[in-house]
Amino acid sequence: MASRLQLCDPRDAGRLLPRALDGEFVLAPVADDRAAQLIDAAVPVTEPDAAVIVTTSGSTGDPKQVVLSASAIRASAGAFRQRYGAFSWTCVLGAQHVAGLMVQARDLLDRPYADGRTAISIVPTQLVRALREPSSAAELAAYDAVLVGGAAIRPALLDQAEAAGIAVLTSYGMSETCGGVAFDGSSLPGADIAIGDDGHIDIGGPMLFSGYRLDPEATAKVLVNGRLLTNDRGQWVIDDDGQRQLRVLGRIDDVIISGGVNVDLARLQRVLDARIDRPAVVVGVPDPEWGTRVVVATTSDEAVIGQWRDELRPYLEPAALPRQLLVVEAFPRTDSGKLDRRRLAEWAARPGRS
Repeated sequence: MASRLQLCDPRDAGRLLPRALDGEFVLAPVADDRAAQLIDAAVPVTEPDAAVIVTTSGSTGDPKQVVLSASAIRASAGAFRQRYGAFSWTCVLGAQHVAGLMVQARDLLDRPYADGRTAISIVPTQLVRALREPSSAAELAAYDAVLVGGAAIRPALLDQAEAAGIAVLTSYGMSETCGGVAFDGSSLPGADIAIGDDGHIDIGGPMLFSGYRLDPEATAKVLVNGRLLTNDRGQWVIDDDGQRQLRVLGRIDDVIISGGVNVDLARLQRVLDARIDRPAVVVGVPDPEWGTRVVVATTSDEAVIGQWRDELRPYLEPAALPRQLLVVEAFPRTDSGKLDRRRLAEWAARPGRS
């Protein structure tokens, strides 16, 4: 069993990954000194078959070191290949994050490539930016598959991508599952996705992580009886072909209590995305009167809070209408490009913000 840690620049991960999968060392791609300090290279890795450590973004909590085994990485790549076939992959995401790492792993394990098919993995922000530039959109349209994951994707964005001829494949997964376990709502072979009575999504299968490095308490909270208890909510829906599809509704902690009434922030976000043509992100902030107040953050200064409430009132119950408008120059992002809702909530909670 490999126990020695090998820190590396994410750009070198593809070259070193075969040796990590063969058990020579445990690879830890780190993008900067701050990330390297999170990993104590002097402490050996104790998880069996450990091959790679990736660090979560910390967008909703403290960053964690996710230990991925060689067998889990191979199982994830193999399940994708079983469903969709082999591709030659283009990597534009850093290998310090699971999406970038799994591009490297699939590209390695998919060889020899089949029929010259090509694929790329991106996040929604990159898709938005590409669609603004015809040449970039044309580059994406040349791929046989464009995986988009890491955050919820607005239906309007998918429509734009389809109109541009981009073969988007939406991904649901996380660092703890070696990336995507469901694509376009369909589970990969071997991924056992279940939804509890309370809407909780939990996942079983050979692609699950081994644990959080040096944090057995956090590991025990989410790995129970060999299954991953996520913080996501979901439901099963039947598509036009009669197939069961996973619909992710948001996170468990998206449901807040404002004025004694449950408010589903994920549902509010979906209404904003569908009904309002200004950029908007919703967060909840502690409030002495309401318990939690609903805040809409935007980069647009075209409307005041009263107009936002009036536009949303036909689609929402009164408790879900925003009570604060936060105008920002740009939405904060984590190192992986995900929206940093925690920072937005911190900004909204500062005294004097309106």
